[in-house]
Amino acid sequence: MRRARTLTALLTALTLVAATGCGGDTQAEPAQSADDVTYITAFGAAGRDAFAWIAEEKGYFREARLNVRIELGKAGGENLKAMASGQVQFANLDLTGAMISAGAAGGKGYRDFRAILAVHQQTLVSIMSMEGTGITTPKDLAGKKIAAAANSVNQLLFPGYAKLAGIEASGVRWVAVQPVQLGSTLASGQVDALSTFLIGSPTIEKATMQAKQKKLVVFPYSEYLPDLFGNAVLTTTELATKNPDLVKRFREALRKALVYTVEHPDEAAALLHRKQPETAADAASQEIKLMTPSVTAEGTGASIGLISRTRVLGAIESLRSAGLVESAMTPEDLVAFDLMPSG
Repeated sequence: MRRARTLTALLTALTLVAATGCGGDTQAEPAQSADDVTYITAFGAAGRDAFAWIAEEKGYFREARLNVRIELGKAGGENLKAMASGQVQFANLDLTGAMISAGAAGGKGYRDFRAILAVHQQTLVSIMSMEGTGITTPKDLAGKKIAAAANSVNQLLFPGYAKLAGIEASGVRWVAVQPVQLGSTLASGQVDALSTFLIGSPTIEKATMQAKQKKLVVFPYSEYLPDLFGNAVLTTTELATKNPDLVKRFREALRKALVYTVEHPDEAAALLHRKQPETAADAASQEIKLMTPSVTAEGTGASIGLISRTRVLGAIESLRSAGLVESAMTPEDLVAFDLMPSG
């Protein structure tokens, strides 16, 4: 009987210990809840944006305690508007375009943003034409019609590129088209050239070869503007200041995904196609492979995702020399250096 009472007492004690460990009536360590945020891609669901879905699929967002809604972006200016209006907390867009906006004359540019992650360490903006059109050098673009997405960095950056390349920019006529129509617009002869990202050249050339058996002539802006960044991930100044922990967690999840994407382009492209069936896996894989040198910045010593103050100073000076920014601004006006990944 005594043995039975002793066993009962032991079981009761163990039950109390278990209840304490599981929360019970005592103070337990509460599980940290996930933060809800919205992220907008650079433009649609191209291969360059595949890393966002990698972050979702591989659990990088979940590990960072984030519930992330991924929305399809538009041109850089439109993405800035979406972030400024509070529709999204994080946006992928061309950092050079954002810098031009921030440096508008009279200090009236939009500066309520901070870059937190470099996607492309070098601008990928370029101009493309077809062989046989008489456009063999940048100077031949004078007086021509050039297609581009409306409100994009392509047009914002063109005056500076034209100045350095010796093009009479005032004679160029811009035609706004949807990005998916760029190849067909050029191939049909509606325009003399187009401006888009360099990594989009295989898709554009496929359209011109199918229509007219014509290869592309490509003029990268980086030939005259080598110090400029391409795409970057931005957030609002307020969020970077008030909730740096959330911003760091989001930045690191995307950085890990970006690294994984360039190391596994075919896998990332296949996932993108599953998530966004209208995007062909082979085209997405090719685009990821083409953008990889600009992500890894081989030979520069830069870490993937890092934005250095020295590089930003150089970019500001390049834009100022090209006459694209007028008001004074510092790297700290553009980048949250304290939230950067470690070099």
